[in-house]
Amino acid sequence: MDQYTAGIVLTGTEIKSIRAGKASIAESFCEFNDAAELFIVNMYVEEYSHGGYINHRTKGDRKLLLQKKELKKLYKEVQNVGLTIIPLQLFLNDRGLAKVRIALAKGKKIHDKRETLKDRENKRQLDRIKKSFKRG
Repeated sequence: MDQYTAGIVLTGTEIKSIRAGKASIAESFCEFNDAAELFIVNMYVEEYSHGGYINHRTKGDRKLLLQKKELKKLYKEVQNVGLTIIPLQLFLNDRGLAKVRIALAKGKKIHDKRETLKDRENKRQLDRIKKSFKRG
């Protein structure tokens, strides 16, 4: 799996919130815009407590910084092969800069999704049966 470490374009209040540990990439993903720039979408950064009226938005698109060669390779993979770019980890490097580790991932096919749903339903039924035995 190809992994890349990308910088993030942030405002002052955003980096302060991230340094305080008030950020999450749980529901986020990465996508290219029309100018072939890579953005992280749905990244949550809590509002800075001492930010005042110039505070940032909590959820939004934030530009990722990579080398041109890496961006071209990722863009080609996403367009041709149909892979998706997902963020794996948000961290601060030794210089105190916010970085995000991203990777190329393959999405599930329709038959894989059906199998996952079937397994989830079977597990739910098993849990119901176990619960009824414990009561009886």
